[in-house]
Amino acid sequence: MISMDKLFGKYQMDNIVIEDKSLAQVISLTPTLVPHTSARHVKKTLGKMRVSIVERLINKLMRGGTGEKTSGKVIRTQGRLQGKKLQVIRTVEKAFEIVERETKANPVQMLVKAVENSAPCEDVTRVSYGGVSYQIAVDISATRRLDMALRNIALAALMGTFNKKKSLEESLASEIIFTAKGDVQSSYAMRKRDESERMARSAR
Repeated sequence: MISMDKLFGKYQMDNIVIEDKSLAQVISLTPTLVPHTSARHVKKTLGKMRVSIVERLINKLMRGGTGEKTSGKVIRTQGRLQGKKLQVIRTVEKAFEIVERETKANPVQMLVKAVENSAPCEDVTRVSYGGVSYQIAVDISATRRLDMALRNIALAALMGTFNKKKSLEESLASEIIFTAKGDVQSSYAMRKRDESERMARSAR
């Protein structure tokens, strides 16, 4: 019998540990069978905070490629994932099965750990003063830290499968595992975090 209070009927959501106290305020781990809220929070202030972290990852994947050069590659998916939420939900479910098989751990916990490891604490913003524009370092809010981490994990999955035989679920699973383990050499999301923080340090 399928448990209605487990993600995909398999994974517990109520025993996940979030060590980063800042991210703990904005990561939602509400137990749900299918991570799909039909955008009912979209018009509410800070409504995204009540959306499951798994659904937010799914939404990032649906955005597809950037259409711009990223890390030396132009990533385009021609909109093949846009609006196809059930297809992306199945992809994430298969990716979680791969993560569980390879790590013997709860894939939701692995995703949370990956987000903690790849969420930058500083970024740069452009300001103008006296007609001169320059960049300054700024601290990042918890909501933006979470958004940036999920965006980079999703983009890494798309880049890992673009023009390759590797499937999207395999690429996503690999990125989650590498990032959760703190493997900077293999994790695109962690390299982007380091790049963002390095630029912020140089702009202080």
